[in-house]
Amino acid sequence: MTTASKITLARVAMIPVYMVTMYLSGGQPGLWLLISLGIFIIASLTDWIDGYIARNYNQTTDFGKFLDPLADKLLTIACMCMFVEWGLMPAWALMIVLTREFGVTGLRLVAVQNGTVIAAGWSGKVKTASTMVGLCVAMAFPHVDWIMTTVTWMIVITTVYSGAEYFIQNWKCLGLGK
Repeated sequence: MTTASKITLARVAMIPVYMVTMYLSGGQPGLWLLISLGIFIIASLTDWIDGYIARNYNQTTDFGKFLDPLADKLLTIACMCMFVEWGLMPAWALMIVLTREFGVTGLRLVAVQNGTVIAAGWSGKVKTASTMVGLCVAMAFPHVDWIMTTVTWMIVITTVYSGAEYFIQNWKCLGLGK
């Protein structure tokens, strides 16, 4: 297993710890939410670190292409679930994110069956980065309505755009229209 993949697995391992600290915070500013934010930031930074290592040290693998976006999805969805549970983010926004993630994952699975691996595209990377930064801001200011609204719309817009782009660019992988 490559170093890049080990770092990605470490990000996945941080998610349960993050969830526990989020639950302990109860969505209220204080030590536990600050710890949660720290864990989320560290986990988010591992996304950049594992990508850098994979690209610059020839550690790009099909496993990494699959695991890295999955780890990102799990981390961001975990955070959004907590915000929805606390009534700080609307459930419809989370549903849009989940729909996009299941759709793109399904597209990737069909593509793999046809011998193609779909790596993360530019818009997907922008979506992930803006979502991670937005969720960090939301954790820092969870009860500031305009911040939560702005973060929610930023996530929704980048999610819809990147999801549409994945399907438009990879439509042929579904085997439709033959």
